[in-house]
Order: sequence, then C-alpha cells, then structure tokens
Amino acid sequence: MTEADPAHDWDDSYAGASPPWDIGRPQPAFVGLAEAGALTGALLDAGCGAGEHTILAARYGARALGIDVSPRAIEIAHRKAVERGVDARFRVLDALRVVTLGETFDTILDSGLFHVFDDAARARYIAALHDVLRPGGHLRLMCFSDRQPGDWGPRRVTEGELRAAFGSGWGIDSLAADRFDINPGLGTPTAEAWLADIVRLAQ
Repeated sequence: MTEADPAHDWDDSYAGASPPWDIGRPQPAFVGLAEAGALTGALLDAGCGAGEHTILAARYGARALGIDVSPRAIEIAHRKAVERGVDARFRVLDALRVVTLGETFDTILDSGLFHVFDDAARARYIAALHDVLRPGGHLRLMCFSDRQPGDWGPRRVTEGELRAAFGSGWGIDSLAADRFDINPGLGTPTAEAWLADIVRLAQ
C-alpha cells in the first residue's frame, strides 16, 4: 500500500475471489491476543482490508478504527460490521498518512501490511505509527517471514530487519515465529510469519 500503488490496484484484489490474505475470519494469532486482553483502548487497524481484525477488537471492547487504501475493502468491512451488529469505524486512508486522522491510539494492529512496503516507504510508515501511538502503547505486528520457502507472495522479512526497523524510538517486547492462515488457492493452508509486540517509547 505505497503511494506507487494506486488504490484501484488494491481494489482489484477484492473484485473477484477473496485475495490470499482475506480468509473471512481473524488470524488465530490475533484471536489469541484478543482473548488475552491485548486489544484494548483506542485501537487502529492499519491496512485493515475487509475488517476482520477491527471487528474482532471492537467485539472485545476496543474503540476500533480500521483504515485501508482500498475503498472496496472498506465498503466490505463496513458492511460486515453492520451485519454483525458491531460498533467499529472504517475509513479509506493510506497508512503512510495516518497522522492526518488527528487521533492517537493505545494499540495499533498490523496484520500483513508492513511487508508490502519498500525500504523508503517502510521508514515513513514506522515514523507515522510512532506519531499516532501513545508512549507505552503497543504495536501488534504480524508479517511474512523469510522462513517461508519459495518465491510466491509478498516480500520476506528477516528477524534482523524487524529489529533494525524498530531500533529507534521503539522497544520490542516479544518477537516470535508464527503462521498466517491463508486461502488454500496457493496450495498451502498457512505461511510462515513473525508476530511481534512492539512498544512505543517516550522519546
């Protein structure tokens, strides 16, 4: 979701069959976080897609806002929330411009957004999150891992890249191997991932 990728390109992903990352339910890792009481307060779901994690967080009491660059994804997410009777907000917005919301958050979710950025956009994204996450707030991030074999799918991310990217102004409370559930069209039900709990430091 960079400025080089027009919104209509992401819209196209939602035009036919569900894209690989849209499994019609939250990722198990985020369900576990919700059940552990980790999805709380004012919460931003960055790159929310069709809204499953925003809706999950709202169900567990968070004041949840999901943003995505794709108007079609946001339309789907809003419809889901209404149909399920869940009070969640959604807005079409590039995550690189999240500061324009004029809001701060206690928790930020990133399920599969970090790994779409090139190096320059990645730095801008991290700076933008730092601006809107309160000191002591948690970024719960799940991204594609270099442990995944093959060359299909998004850019692989190494543990070292994650630690370096969040080396200034952040503290990594935990970083562990996990797995994304994905649509079975790729021939595998899961993909290797990193799951991180990253805290925004005061400076």
